[in-house]
Amino acid sequence: MISGGCQCGAVRYSVESLSHPSICHCRMCQKAFGNFYAPLATTQNLQWTRGVPKYFNSSDKVVRGFCGDCGTPLTYDWGGDNVEIAIATLDDPTLSPPIKQVNTNDKLDFVDQLHALPVRENSSGELSFMDGLTSHQHPDHDTDQWPLEKTK
Repeated sequence: MISGGCQCGAVRYSVESLSHPSICHCRMCQKAFGNFYAPLATTQNLQWTRGVPKYFNSSDKVVRGFCGDCGTPLTYDWGGDNVEIAIATLDDPTLSPPIKQVNTNDKLDFVDQLHALPVRENSSGELSFMDGLTSHQHPDHDTDQWPLEKTK
């Protein structure tokens, strides 16, 4: 089984397999993900293993699932046989690299040039900030409980 979930860990899922990984450029996906596009993969036998998503009908044909606690976009359901899942919510997103782009009529003009943007090396201040950071994000694996109990 393949597992994944939201950022805070309130909603977790497993799937038997994934297929048709794509990047959707439609304006609804841009807004739902708060991003330039939405990476999605079709699931087989999606099971919610902790919590359940909340849902929003983004159109008369699509229902989107998201975590009601942290807001992580999770699913895209257009009423077909299988729900699509947000690839980055997989515990291992490398299991489903996108192989196609869809709905490119809404594709933002600059998206194809993102790879050419200059890379800024981390400054010592940024490295110090990151070293002192404690993540409250759920780890990329299933846990018996979340959040973890704090020890005294």
